[in-house]
Amino acid sequence: MRQEDIWNGEAAESYDTPGMGMFSPEVLQPAVDRLADLAQGGRVLEFAIGTGRVAIPLRERGIEVTGIELSAAMIARLRQKVDEGTIPVVLGDMATARAPDRYALVFLVFNGLSNLLTQAEQVACFRNAARHLSRGGRFVIELWVPELRKLPPGQPAVVWQSEPGYIGLDTYDVLHQHVTSHHFRFGDGRQAQVFRSPHRYVWPAELDLMAELAGFELESRHADWSGTAFTAESRAHVSVYRLVPESR
Repeated sequence: MRQEDIWNGEAAESYDTPGMGMFSPEVLQPAVDRLADLAQGGRVLEFAIGTGRVAIPLRERGIEVTGIELSAAMIARLRQKVDEGTIPVVLGDMATARAPDRYALVFLVFNGLSNLLTQAEQVACFRNAARHLSRGGRFVIELWVPELRKLPPGQPAVVWQSEPGYIGLDTYDVLHQHVTSHHFRFGDGRQAQVFRSPHRYVWPAELDLMAELAGFELESRHADWSGTAFTAESRAHVSVYRLVPESR
């Protein structure tokens, strides 16, 4: 499955859930607050900008936002909300595509790094972030912590969410650090809709080494955007990396 095929017109049209899920104020507002604080008034670049869930509220705060996005359909959905002059977007792969200018902050949220399916591509993403940053700039990543402790021996799958009309199921390939997320939505009938997306999961320690290879050092890591302490039980993390001046 290619990412540009997964995030097609149908996926883009159903991606936004205003006021709910990852668009709910309790999820979105802390992320926007933290990113605005880290930007310190400078220009920002979002990798995998999608339909503008985070970029639009940042722009509404007066922060100049540019995006890189692989899916033309997601960009088209974004353009229904804001024009190119308000939030310019470069069509391309976040591991290699170049945006104009330098930025105070580059960010990649909501598990976006895992859409790159090899370690080499993920390292390239860090290096691409470094190329776009001003001296001492920051790269922010929001990512989930692999939940392999939930997998009994010999069981390759785990249900991570189950509610009326929806089941979320992950299948694991632990040899290649791959996981495929399966989203089943159904009503009262016998038919269901399924949406699948492949990912490469990354441990925080591996992420830190990728950052070091690209000239970054870890500045902070928390369990969420509100600054909750990161522990061995945390299911996700927000990691802030600063570009080491000597690497420029």
